[in-house]
Amino acid sequence: MTPSDLLGAARELIARPDAATAGVWPRTAAFLARQAIEQSIASIWKAQADTADLGSCTMRSQLTCLASYIDAETAAQVAYTWAALSGACHYHRYELAPTATELTSWINDADQLIVRLP
Repeated sequence: MTPSDLLGAARELIARPDAATAGVWPRTAAFLARQAIEQSIASIWKAQADTADLGSCTMRSQLTCLASYIDAETAAQVAYTWAALSGACHYHRYELAPTATELTSWINDADQLIVRLP
C-alpha cells in the first residue's frame, strides 16, 4: 500500500467504526498514519545510494538525520507528527485512546507532510 492508501484506510476507520473494530480503531488508525510517514521517509533514503543504509536505523535516528536532507521546519513537523502518532499507537494503562478529532488532525498533518517530502 502507498502512503496515500494507508492514510485513506485510517480515515475510513475513523469515519465508519463498527462493532468489529470497537476499542481498537483509534490505535489502528494511528498505526496506519504512522506507517504512511515511515514509508515516505524510507522512499527518501532509497532514492540515493549514499542514504540507502539509513532505512535500517531506528526511526528516531532517521528523523534526526532527516533535517540534513530536507528543510528543517518540515523535518521537525514530521518528527512531531510521527511522535504523536507513535504515542497514540501504544496502550497506556491510565490514558484514554486518542479521539477521532485528534486522529483526524494528525492524519491531515501527515497527509500534508507526505506531499512536501521529496
